[in-house]
Amino acid sequence: MSKSNSIPAAEGLFTETADGPRLVGSRCATCGSAYFPRAQACHNPECERTDMRDANFGPRGRLASVTIQGYPPPAPVVWSDPYTPYAVGLVDLEDEALRVIGRLRVDDPENIEVGGEVELVLASLGHDDEGRDVISWQFQPV
Repeated sequence: MSKSNSIPAAEGLFTETADGPRLVGSRCATCGSAYFPRAQACHNPECERTDMRDANFGPRGRLASVTIQGYPPPAPVVWSDPYTPYAVGLVDLEDEALRVIGRLRVDDPENIEVGGEVELVLASLGHDDEGRDVISWQFQPV
């Protein structure tokens, strides 16, 4: 499907770079604390001065936890009947000291190995009421 037939699930959370997709967040230049999504101020109690800068995160991490999404999420995604449950993972991003949640792109959501390596991808969550692909970040096993 062409890019004109797709929309991001939310603006400013991810981007496509020359090195592949990345999550868009921020990092405190003073203490190095990473945040996703972007943060206006550093929340590290040991940080002496907030100096937030935009930062991109990803693409690889390790799966820390998994759950099954057993009910359809709210708009902007419109699901076709019948709804199919999918896996959601808590991912520790490599070299970032940052944990993020994302949908997992797997064939069998019941058989996912916690601790396995995953990679960030941008993929459709479903369609909006105008038939456009609603794109967001997801993780797939490496």
